[in-house]
Parts: sequence; C-alpha cells; structure tokens
Amino acid sequence: MSLAARDATHSNIFKEMKDITFEQTISHQCGVTMNDSVEARAIAEFMGKKPGVTITYQPALIRIDGDGKLIFKMDAIGEYLGREISAETFEVNTSTHYGRMVRVDDNTVILFGNMDEMFEYIE
Repeated sequence: MSLAARDATHSNIFKEMKDITFEQTISHQCGVTMNDSVEARAIAEFMGKKPGVTITYQPALIRIDGDGKLIFKMDAIGEYLGREISAETFEVNTSTHYGRMVRVDDNTVILFGNMDEMFEYIE
C-alpha cells in the first residue's frame, strides 16, 4: 500500500498549533509509540480494526492511540501476524507509552487512560 493510500485510510491524532484548544480536563486517552517493524505493523493493523483506536504512521514510528483503555492480546495478535508474539516482544517494540501499562499475564497487556480502572488490576 502506498504511503498516500495508507494515510488516507487512517486518521492522524496530530494537529497544528492553531487548531489546538487547551482545556483543564482529563482526557482518559492512552497509547503506545512503536518502532516501525513487521511486528509493529501487524499490531497496528490488528488494533486499528477495533472501535475507538487511531493509528498514526510516522517515518520509523507507528502510534496506536485509544480512549479509556487498549487491550493487547498476544495470542490474537500472533494469529494475525502468522506466528507467536510474546508480551516481551511487544514491550521491545514499544518505544514509549502513555497511560498506565499493566501486564496482566503472559498473554495480555492493557493500557489504561482511566487511572481508577487500573487499580482493579494491581494488588
């Protein structure tokens, strides 16, 4: 897929400064920035099919953003990728994240935008 065609099928979270309104509110957004790789592209394509998820492609980076929480299931992503992917591989491909990241088990990584909901998963 050409870069122009790919950009036309995905929205972009970045805005120009003139289009930004600053508010004193909590957004409840969360997301990851991943180094562009075969695994990151598969994760982005898979997650991009979920409602409320925005994928933004940048040179050498892919952002996956959501509202509330993002649930990354390694078995489902691995099936989409065509081979197993571990939570460790996911974390290696993640260069940064925002929100609270909780590794529930070897199969599930959740990013929370709502901190209150995150407390259900920690001891």
